Parts: sequence; C-alpha cells; structure tokens
Amino acid sequence: MKPNIKPLPRLADIEREVLAEAREWGRQRLEERLRAITEEHAGTFPPPAKKKAGGKAAQRTGRGKTGC
Repeated sequence: MKPNIKPLPRLADIEREVLAEAREWGRQRLEERLRAITEEHAGTFPPPAKKKAGGKAAQRTGRGKTGC
C-alpha cells in the first residue's frame, strides 16, 4: 500500500501563483524607486503651483455673465 501522497499541483495553478508573486515584487520595487527619487529631489510631485506676482486672480461675476 502506498503512503498518502499529495497530488501534484496543476501547471496553471503554479503559473498563477508565480505571476501574483512577481506582480507584488514589481509593485514593491516601483514604490521603493519612486520613494527614493522623491527623497533625492526633496519634494513632492507634482510641485505646487507658483503664484503669479502683481495680478489679481480672475473672479467670476455670476451665472451667465461673460463680461463681453
């Protein structure tokens, strides 16, 4: 009598497992690289918008009024 032996996994199951591990590894690697680049440039992306000097910000005059 043979001892209880686990059946071999299907190739498709092994492939799915390995691809999931590869995706997670790639996601972690991408996160590490982006974090390193951000720290190297000591900022955030996208950078905050710069304010224009000297002018007033455009203001809406109300609904339907175009000022023409």
